[in-house]
Amino acid sequence: MSGIGRTDDGRGRLGTVLSNLAVAVGCVLFLGGFAWGAVVYQPYTVPTESMTPTVNAGDRVLAERIDGADVRRGDVVVFTDSAWGDVPMVKRVVGVGGDKVACCDKNGRLTINGKPIEEPYLQAKGGASLVSADGEAPASVQDFTAEVPEGQLFLLGDERTGSLDSRVHLKDPGQGSVPRSAVRARVDAVAWPMNGMIDRPEAYAALPGGVSSSGPLLLQIGALVAGVVLIVGGSALGALAARSARGNKRAGASAGAR
Repeated sequence: MSGIGRTDDGRGRLGTVLSNLAVAVGCVLFLGGFAWGAVVYQPYTVPTESMTPTVNAGDRVLAERIDGADVRRGDVVVFTDSAWGDVPMVKRVVGVGGDKVACCDKNGRLTINGKPIEEPYLQAKGGASLVSADGEAPASVQDFTAEVPEGQLFLLGDERTGSLDSRVHLKDPGQGSVPRSAVRARVDAVAWPMNGMIDRPEAYAALPGGVSSSGPLLLQIGALVAGVVLIVGGSALGALAARSARGNKRAGASAGAR
């Protein structure tokens, strides 16, 4: 009888140790993931419809703090430039230093250095692709050509019919481009409403420099979720271990009384 009591008590202690360990590791993962995210990402509220349908006015986005040198074609970035009003703006990078950006080819598509770019993120009202097969509804309502100086970026909104972007500044120095140093962050996801990650466009992958890699947001979310699971699971295990220990004590007391 005494041997069984010691075994049950040992199991209770093991359960308590495992519970405390799970809660401790869970707290580290949760707090670490939260702190990591706070350091790497900056939340922004998008003020206009110029990036519809990728990002809508009023959406809350998470943007990775990056250096302008890390920006690639296809990235959706937050930038501030005095020529654009010196306020944070969200646009898509379509050209980098040395590129010749033009629109539109015979099928109504944007071209980079003569290569037509398929832009599936351009949507018309009702959900149809803005660029149709017969060339109607082109990727820009106005034809333009711009040569992007080195160290500069050419930016367009995804809502091409109303976006005030590089096309409005074509007569400015740099033909509508902004310096890489103007970039504050790269948008990785729409946090509210929870529309998820913003994909890197495949059309730009074949161009020199390719597309950028996704930020660590999914890893950070994974750490937060794992932390919560361990904390809840560890707490439940601790409660079960404590209940088992109390049961064993009552059983031992009853046996002793007999």
